[in-house]
Amino acid sequence: MKKLALHWKIIIGLVAGVLAGLAALQFDGGARFITHWVKPFGIIFINLLKLIAIPLIIASLIKGVSDLKDLAKFSRMGFRTFLIYVCTTVVAVTIGLTVVNVVRPGSLMDAAAKEQLLEAYSLDAESKMTAAAETKGKGPLQPLVDIVPQNFFSAASDNGNMLQVIFFAILFGIGLILLTPDKSKPVKQFFDGANEVILKMIDLVMLFAPYGVMALLAALVAESPSPDVFVALGAYALTVLLGLLLLGFIVYPTLLKVFTGMGPVRFFKGISPAQLVAFSTSSSAATLPVTMERVNEHLGVDEEVASFVCPVGATINMDGTSLYQAIAAVFIAQVMGFDLTLGDQLTIILTATLASIGSAAVPGAGLLMLVIVLESIGVPAAGIALIFAIDRPLDMCRTVVNVTGDATVATLVARSIGKLHAPHERKWDEHYKDRERETKKVF
Repeated sequence: MKKLALHWKIIIGLVAGVLAGLAALQFDGGARFITHWVKPFGIIFINLLKLIAIPLIIASLIKGVSDLKDLAKFSRMGFRTFLIYVCTTVVAVTIGLTVVNVVRPGSLMDAAAKEQLLEAYSLDAESKMTAAAETKGKGPLQPLVDIVPQNFFSAASDNGNMLQVIFFAILFGIGLILLTPDKSKPVKQFFDGANEVILKMIDLVMLFAPYGVMALLAALVAESPSPDVFVALGAYALTVLLGLLLLGFIVYPTLLKVFTGMGPVRFFKGISPAQLVAFSTSSSAATLPVTMERVNEHLGVDEEVASFVCPVGATINMDGTSLYQAIAAVFIAQVMGFDLTLGDQLTIILTATLASIGSAAVPGAGLLMLVIVLESIGVPAAGIALIFAIDRPLDMCRTVVNVTGDATVATLVARSIGKLHAPHERKWDEHYKDRERETKKVF
């Protein structure tokens, strides 16, 4: 496997994991074996990625902001990043609403399947409703309050507080810009060195990626619900996948081709390992170290842009999740007999866009935000029980689109401020290959 590219190794791991999970289901105790003896290696892989995420954000973001040397450059990049993220999210929700209204998957589910799903997953739905109620009860400005941490070390101890860590890193970077060069130089050198160490750690972790991915997929297959559930929700699942396909593999490449001249082959070749890791982990936060490395090393996005845009995107840019929320909300309304007006659907666009900003970059967070979207249009939130059974596989797919969106926006922002390397320059590829060869010598 040493001569294969990383994305091919991960694909082999994905296929091997699915086959191992299916094989285990053919034996008594097979699923238990996968859960106890295989899945832990997948969890270790996710934990390794999460372990690197916060140090990577701190080192790379402080380095990136301080390298700008000018607050005007930082404000320009920040404004463009936020604007493009909001625009792509609105496009994602609109695609979701268009697809679900054309296909109308809710009209294809029979009453028996509906009652079975509502009964089977009612407890799970109640827990999400309770969590959503707590979120709503904090007030409209609570997300803004939550960005500013009371204690940096407390914030850095939890990957769910990524926005707080980003806030501190940006503030620290701005402080370095305002210092005289003689005082800021040793601090910047420290974070430059720390950033290089963390990139080397990512290289080490990614050597384990094919095996970690295999373990995660084997566990997913072995622990999956009854096939009957997937049949009942087949039309809904295909509708979500169609929307994600249009957004991730049609809209994004078109934007890149039009505004940067980058072809889809080069883009997907560069970002594919991050997409595959996102698929297996269902977490934009866990995938962040890989996303940043691929965007910088293989797409040619300048490090100061990648170190700012990607962490922010992993926290506030959830295009795949927003698209899914739009489809899920309308699907649940269709199944439960609610006729949504144009005003209701415009409300979904607004609410899903705002919810994506507050959605944590972890598996299953989209369901909690979906409760808020449903309540905004008057549809009973208990309806999320209809889609619980199939949420994890779809979560894997929408995380791929979330990560693809982050890479797309990073490339667009880099191009807009002249920080994207020309397509014919291969310097970053050679640098990556050198690092990979050096890492493999250890083993």
